[in-house]
Amino acid sequence: MANKKQMNVRDVAVETLLQIEKNQAYSNLLLNTMIKKHQVKDKDIALLTEIVYGTLQRQETLDYFLAGFLRKAKKIEVWVKILLRISVYQMVYLDRVPERAIFFEAVEIAKKRGHKGISSFVNGVLRSIQREGIPDLTKIEDPIDRLSIKTSHPKWLVEKWIKQYGYAETEQICEANLKAPSQTARVNQARMSVEELIESLSDSGIEVDKGELSADAIKGLKGNLALTKAFSEGLLTIQDESSMLVARVLNPQENENILDACAAPGGKSTHIAERMNGTGTVHSLDLHEHKVKLIKQQADRLQLQNIFAEALDSRLASEKFEKESFDRILVDAPCSGFGVIKRKPDIKYTKKEEDVKKLAELQKNILHAVAPLLKRNGVLVYSTCTIDHEENQDVVQAFLEAHSEFERDSSIELVLPEKVQQYIQNGEIQLLPHYFGSDGFYIACLRKKG
Repeated sequence: MANKKQMNVRDVAVETLLQIEKNQAYSNLLLNTMIKKHQVKDKDIALLTEIVYGTLQRQETLDYFLAGFLRKAKKIEVWVKILLRISVYQMVYLDRVPERAIFFEAVEIAKKRGHKGISSFVNGVLRSIQREGIPDLTKIEDPIDRLSIKTSHPKWLVEKWIKQYGYAETEQICEANLKAPSQTARVNQARMSVEELIESLSDSGIEVDKGELSADAIKGLKGNLALTKAFSEGLLTIQDESSMLVARVLNPQENENILDACAAPGGKSTHIAERMNGTGTVHSLDLHEHKVKLIKQQADRLQLQNIFAEALDSRLASEKFEKESFDRILVDAPCSGFGVIKRKPDIKYTKKEEDVKKLAELQKNILHAVAPLLKRNGVLVYSTCTIDHEENQDVVQAFLEAHSEFERDSSIELVLPEKVQQYIQNGEIQLLPHYFGSDGFYIACLRKKG
């Protein structure tokens, strides 16, 4: 295998995808690690990202294209299949890459990683695809099979969403998940206005625009916001616009005592603290010590002194805190993440139907555990970055049936922007990824009766 410093873009793409498949590593985190480890040149990062994410997003479609050409092949090693996937992805979806370059690189990688026999096999498969063309997806008769293969979503997930949203909406969700996510950030308005930051970033060559949904959001057009001086100085936080709406629904007031029950990596805790203008207290809990460190790092970077982060299972919060001691509680619960598939495409393949059921039970348990800690007339916000009813509407309904002291809070309509009003229903909102190009997100607002 090549020395890591000499590995080119496609070498690194194969290695990255291999680690994701073997170790179930998160694509977004691993990609950054691999870029540093293999010293990928700045000019090549965009192509590497495109190949890795694109191949992951369309993995089941690519396997469908390849299936007919691999029928006679004996057992194929995982890295060979990945090499074929990235090659077919480039042939079908990247017009700007010449086929001769794709073939040459694939054969070279096959020689380095394997032997002459494998390189001949790879060359043969790619030449056959070039000659015969890929299968026509429109000829798949069953509409669910066709949608599943065309958009590379597991059939069980497509079937589930069709039951919840209908076929047409599910098709839009699946198509949206294949699009590249935009980079958005939340401006730390305690330190600088949106307009001032846009002007400052523009002066340093970073192009941004105002966000669509949240008044404190900016959208990156050119340049990486996470690498800016503004980020390191705590003037902005990378966060999706849907996620920014959660703190608005919680609507914290100055000098309140607030619990963020599942807080890592700290995006919502810091937003709450910013909106309280540094007053009051935000208790931020997470199960894992290493994730608590992330919350503390965010708070330090943003110069927020009113966040107190600690490692604690939120299901045991009553052992630490007094009953009715919080004005507001946020449960941004662990979930399947089906709303962020465009950012983490591997979620589609690693999550299973039984995982959703287990998560729904965990979500109910967390809500049940923190409910006694809320003051009378206090607000409880439940949110997830998934679009699955079983983890969202069903969890809230089950909680309300078990806790007659809580009711839905329609004040959600007063704090959310006009653009999303049509999606608010019964004190809750479900944003789908195709509505605004943001992540899919669910937020419910509940109030403890006086």
